[in-house]
Amino acid sequence: MSYSTLVSSTILADRLNDPGWRVFDCRHQLADPEAGARAYALGHLPGASFLHLDRDLSGERNGSNGRHPLPNPLRLAARLGEAGVSQETQVVAYDDSGGMIAGRLWWLLRWLGHDRVAVLDGGIDRWLAEGRRLSTEQPEVLAAVLRVARRDSVASTQEVLADIHEGRFCLIDARSPDRFRGENETLDPVAGHIPGARNRFFRDNLDADGCFRPAAELRREFLALLAGIDARQAVMSCGSGVTACHNLLAMEIAGLHGARLYAGSWSEWCSDPSRPLACQTP
Repeated sequence: MSYSTLVSSTILADRLNDPGWRVFDCRHQLADPEAGARAYALGHLPGASFLHLDRDLSGERNGSNGRHPLPNPLRLAARLGEAGVSQETQVVAYDDSGGMIAGRLWWLLRWLGHDRVAVLDGGIDRWLAEGRRLSTEQPEVLAAVLRVARRDSVASTQEVLADIHEGRFCLIDARSPDRFRGENETLDPVAGHIPGARNRFFRDNLDADGCFRPAAELRREFLALLAGIDARQAVMSCGSGVTACHNLLAMEIAGLHGARLYAGSWSEWCSDPSRPLACQTP
């Protein structure tokens, strides 16, 4: 059996020694980019390898492609292959932020054409709360080859710009409501949101324990947000294309398939002053 959205700590604990499974620690703090690597060195799930959001799960920035541009797909596949991921591998990603960063790896692998990837529900916090052990050992893995069959699951800036007038998409912004409104912006040089966007704070996908809420609840709320628009016409954005993946994962859990990612998101959009912006919720 393979897992393509979430996996529980109970299931993962039973498969830690399975050579067909690879676990990745994706912990990261935007304000302290090396915090995740330090945390990994102090203790991680047994057998887990570390992937860095900036160095492994993002590409090179050029000042106009956002804070976390997509990595080169072949380079990402090679990096994952070095870490033991092949087409047959079940990948599990975890973090300490409700899946905020782990969801990025989940989406990237699906973008490459690899569906056997799941986020550890509740992350390392739930793992520890259940009394499970950590390790400080670096895993020894056999390199593999991960073939790329890239999917058309990215919306370009040009498409998003054109749709402001066409209105075919449902653009959903995963940032907090205050940042969406243009308040308390601390990460990007310009505050506001893309005109016509709707707000779905990614943390609304989680319950009080940091696990994803039931599929039926997520489905009901996303359908209300879509307001009759087909899920395949939804485009997810955020600040830099990271937390948008959390909403994409929530939609998959809810059985709403085919939404795309605007990878550059607000940080790319606002880099060009000629692009329109809004500072009030539509």
